[in-house]
Amino acid sequence: GAINGASVQFLVDTGATLITMSSSEARRLGLSYMNGDRGMVATANGTVLTYRVKLDSVRVGEITLHAVDGAVLEGTNPSIVLLGMSFLNRLEMKRDGDSMTLTKRF
Repeated sequence: GAINGASVQFLVDTGATLITMSSSEARRLGLSYMNGDRGMVATANGTVLTYRVKLDSVRVGEITLHAVDGAVLEGTNPSIVLLGMSFLNRLEMKRDGDSMTLTKRF
C-alpha cells in the first residue's frame, strides 16, 4: 500500500482505532507529525507519546481513501504500519478462510 504516495507495508489490525505508525516510519514518509495533537497512549510496550495526524491519502491495492485519521507513536514501535479502523470502517470486509477481501463502501 501507500501513505501520501509513499510505499508502506501494512498489517491489518481491527483492534487499532487509527492507522498507527512509529515516528521513525513517519519521518521516512515525510509526515509533519509533530504538528498533530499530542497525547499519551498505553501500548504493549508501555505508555508512549503519540501525535494524531490526518493522512492525505491511504492506498491499499486499488482502493484509495483521503483524509484518513492516523497516529504516530514516538519511537520505533510498531515496526510495521497498523491498518486500523479509521481506514477499515470505510470498507466492507469479507473473510473466506485465509483470505480477506476489502471493498470500498463510499
